Amino acid sequence: MRTESRRLILGLVLALLLLGFALDRAGYAPVLRGYGRAVFTPVLQTLTSVVQQVSGRVEAIESVEALRARNAELEATVNRLMVENVRLREVERENEQLRQLLNYTRNNPLFTYQPTTVIGRSIGADPTNLLYFVYVDVGARDGIATEMPVVTERGLVGRVTAVGPNSAQVLLIIDPSSAVNAIIQNSRATGVVRGSIDGVLVMDRIPPNAEVSPGDIVLTSGLGGNFPDKIVIGQVTEVTRRDQDMFQTARIRPTVDFGKLERMLIITSFQPIDFDAELKSGEDSN
Repeated sequence: MRTESRRLILGLVLALLLLGFALDRAGYAPVLRGYGRAVFTPVLQTLTSVVQQVSGRVEAIESVEALRARNAELEATVNRLMVENVRLREVERENEQLRQLLNYTRNNPLFTYQPTTVIGRSIGADPTNLLYFVYVDVGARDGIATEMPVVTERGLVGRVTAVGPNSAQVLLIIDPSSAVNAIIQNSRATGVVRGSIDGVLVMDRIPPNAEVSPGDIVLTSGLGGNFPDKIVIGQVTEVTRRDQDMFQTARIRPTVDFGKLERMLIITSFQPIDFDAELKSGEDSN
């Protein structure tokens, strides 16, 4: 059966070839080609259009995929650059803070300092507890001891009140239990700067006849031996004078922004003086 089919197909091919050859010899080939062209040209044009449309859609799909991949790549680059930019800003800020602290130590060469960074803070509302203190990342292993003063380039922060091997607790001067002997720069009037529940500073025990005005600068006086002298505390914003009071009172705006403490200096070479213990020791020696 297969052999007969092959013979039939072969015969038809030969017959078509002979017919084409005969028609070409007889001059009918151009006519047939014209009819063929008229019949098949629209079909070929349609096929060509379909192929072009399909090809265009494939290219469009490939282009969309390429754009998506490019977009994902650009997003990854933007995210990486944003993180790097944030890191560089933090490094720049840290360098600026360190430069300011370094300038402070250069301008105040009488003491030695231990740079430190705030690693924790505690702000409460119970007046029976320490309300305002921070933890720093240096301790006894770094030579830190209690009662050491703490400063920034802007002024007085507080004093060390507890020390561990690798960390320490710093009581801020805005705490109600804090008291700093102070002096007003212009009039040289003395008093005591204390913290308060609302986190502001108040200077009391100012002599009644002393000249005190808003804008005056308040410094540590060094009296009492708890802090070095001439450290900036703040600026007078309001003065209260009442006839029935023995002293004047002033509200002080601190120069240190206690809500943004990050890096500080602990004055390690300052030795607080305990006058009571020293006098008692002198009496014992006599």
